[in-house]
Amino acid sequence: MPFAYRREYRGPVQLVAFDWAGTIVDFGCQAPALAFVELFRDAGVEVSVEQARGPMGIGKREHIAALLAEPEIARVWSEARGAQPTSADTERLYEAFHPIQIRMAVDRAEMIPGVLETIGWLRARDTMVATNTGYFREVLDAILPVAAEQGFEADSNVCATDVPEARPAPWMLVVNMLETGVYPAEAVVKVGDTIPDVEEGLNAGAWTVGVIESGNTIGLREEELGDLPRGALAEMAERARLTLQRAGVHYTIPTIADLPPIIEDIELRLRRGERP
Repeated sequence: MPFAYRREYRGPVQLVAFDWAGTIVDFGCQAPALAFVELFRDAGVEVSVEQARGPMGIGKREHIAALLAEPEIARVWSEARGAQPTSADTERLYEAFHPIQIRMAVDRAEMIPGVLETIGWLRARDTMVATNTGYFREVLDAILPVAAEQGFEADSNVCATDVPEARPAPWMLVVNMLETGVYPAEAVVKVGDTIPDVEEGLNAGAWTVGVIESGNTIGLREEELGDLPRGALAEMAERARLTLQRAGVHYTIPTIADLPPIIEDIELRLRRGERP
C-alpha cells in the first residue's frame, strides 16, 4: 500500500516498544548496575550500586563515560590509578565490559511477572511489539533466545549500537517504527523505566509510559520489594514516579502487568483528537 501522510491520527495504538532490563526482564534492573560495579572493581575502583544506576538508560559506552566524569568517581579513580580518567580509559573499560554484561544479562533474563500476559493482550488486538535497549548487540543477541524460551518474541529488536546515537535521541524507536512499518508516532507507545527511555519516546513524538516498581529507580528484586513495609514501598514508588513525571512521562505504572488500561486510555484520547 502506498504511504499516505496522516495529518490527524484517530486510530488505535499500533506499536508498543519496550525497554528490556527493569521493564520486561530482570526485576529491579540488576544486571546493568551490578555489571558496572564489577567492571570498576576489576579496575581497582569501588563504585556503589547507586552511583552505577545514575546514568541508566543510555548506551553503555556513554554510561561508562558518564560514570568516569562523575566527580567522586573521578577522584577515586585518580587516587587509585595516579591519573584522571581519559577517553582511552572509557574505551578500555567498554571492551572489558562486554563479557561481564553478557554474563549478567543472561543470568538475569527472567521475565517480569505479567509481561507475557500483557504481550498476549496486545497481540490479540493486532498491536505490534518491539524492543529497544541501551545494551550493545552482543547482549541483545544473547538474551533474545532466553526470552524466546520463556515465550517472548518481538517484531523488532534494536540496540544502542544499531544507531548513530542512543537515548535520549529518538533513533532506536524510529528504527522500531521503520522495521514494523508503523506511522505516525501518535500510534506508538514507548515503555521503559528510566528518564532516557521517557526522553527517547518524547523526542520521537510517541506516548510514554514509565515503569516504577520493577525498574531502575527503585532497583530492588521482586522478593526484596515484597519484604518492604507498605509505607516504605509507597514512599519509594512516589519518588520514582515524580522522577519520571519531571522528565515528562505521560503515564506511570507499577509493572507491565498494569499496561492494558493505559493503552485503552491512550486510544480514547486519540479518538478525541489528542496528541502526545
